[in-house]
Amino acid sequence: MTARVGIVLVSHSAELAEGVAAMIGELGTEHVDVAVAGGTDDGGLGTSYAKVSSAIEKAGSGAGVVVLADLGSSVLTTKMVLEDQPDPQVRLVDAPFVEGAVAAKVTAGSGADLAMVATAAEEARDFRKL
Repeated sequence: MTARVGIVLVSHSAELAEGVAAMIGELGTEHVDVAVAGGTDDGGLGTSYAKVSSAIEKAGSGAGVVVLADLGSSVLTTKMVLEDQPDPQVRLVDAPFVEGAVAAKVTAGSGADLAMVATAAEEARDFRKL
């Protein structure tokens, strides 16, 4: 099996992260590792350094990891993890949470490299719905 870029979804809500993960899990036929870091360690709304760190490790298969965060402290928490554990193969992307996750999953599933998956996620902000 070819290593593919993994995806991490960081959200203030475990349910939101798991829902987006379930949705993108249905896209395409190729396996892509998707991990979630939703909510606080005690199950509340917020973010968790430990959950983000663990999710990045879980999604890594050697081809890199794209991290999408919903907003605010999820971005800050992810940045802290990446500052403490720098890895050029892990990239936090400035992308819309749902649309970026869809674009990342489809692109990663095609076997694209880290730069291409990150770009696809970021370009998702330009997807028009109407």
